[in-house]
Amino acid sequence: MDRLVPIKSLKDILPEYRSTPIGKLLEYHNLGRPYDNYDTAELLVGMCMDNRKHLHIPDNFAYIIRSGGANLRYSEFKVSYAISVGQVHHIALIGHNQCGMVNLVSRKEQFIEGLVNNAGWDKVRAEEHFIHFSPMFEIGNEVDFVFSEAQRLRIKYPKIQIAPIMYLVEDNKLYLIRES
Repeated sequence: MDRLVPIKSLKDILPEYRSTPIGKLLEYHNLGRPYDNYDTAELLVGMCMDNRKHLHIPDNFAYIIRSGGANLRYSEFKVSYAISVGQVHHIALIGHNQCGMVNLVSRKEQFIEGLVNNAGWDKVRAEEHFIHFSPMFEIGNEVDFVFSEAQRLRIKYPKIQIAPIMYLVEDNKLYLIRES
């Protein structure tokens, strides 16, 4: 977590993000910037589906894609849509600590039992489902994953500014990930 840059004032926002929608996101969420009015989105936010996270941003400011671990590998058409049709030029990729997509193997039995008890699946089908999909959604370390996912998306969308960000559930604040 020593790679995290806390945003406690405007000067904490890295120069490359100041005066951009990414900077505004950090101002709105962490610094209580008064909300501006938006008719169209300025930003795409990719973030985890975890229910403990809530962004403090104005209406219409951002498209938001939620997926386990902030993994956008299987949401690229939606990303492309926000860029092409929605005309966004900035992406905030937000992971968080205590993510359930880390060490999925440790949740295998809970996952299988949950599908059996809650969804009516049989145990074999639930286990096959876990074995088939868990490798695609395991993210490893949260900070490393968000950083690598930002790098991957930068290659795919070279004209788009992409910021790797972490949300800490303890204080509900956003932190930039130091890249060097």
